[in-house]
Amino acid sequence: MLLNIGDKAPGFTLNDHDGNSVSLSTFSGKKIILYFYPKDDTPGCTAEACSLRDNYSALNEKGCIIIGISIDDIVSHKKFSQKYSLPFLLLSDASKDVCKAYGVWGKKKFMGREYEGILRTTFIISENGFIESIISKVDTKNHALQIVKELEIIK
Repeated sequence: MLLNIGDKAPGFTLNDHDGNSVSLSTFSGKKIILYFYPKDDTPGCTAEACSLRDNYSALNEKGCIIIGISIDDIVSHKKFSQKYSLPFLLLSDASKDVCKAYGVWGKKKFMGREYEGILRTTFIISENGFIESIISKVDTKNHALQIVKELEIIK
């Protein structure tokens, strides 16, 4: 499924890194930064998470809730979250259902090898649940800055 700006964000309920059930609808009325990333504790994913961590206060002041999703299990998410002191939720989509609903599960290439995995993508979801922006060319080290620029455009 390919989502576009203006589409209703698909709802979901997944477990967070503490094993709690979290639904997208829980954050109704809040702007959501929903980012999909390939794997906990890998160089690119760590850079992306740390960029969001380091700019968490600024994004939070703009009324944003940050949620990361990968197919890693909650044990992996917990270790990753603790190791890097991540102040936001990491959700486990082991079934890949949410990744597929958001159109971020697909073919990738690395060192000439083709395989399926998460296509690193961030969605900015409005307070009323609609997609306001999609960042598909993520600059992992400067991702928070990319998001801030998108938020300025959305205004």
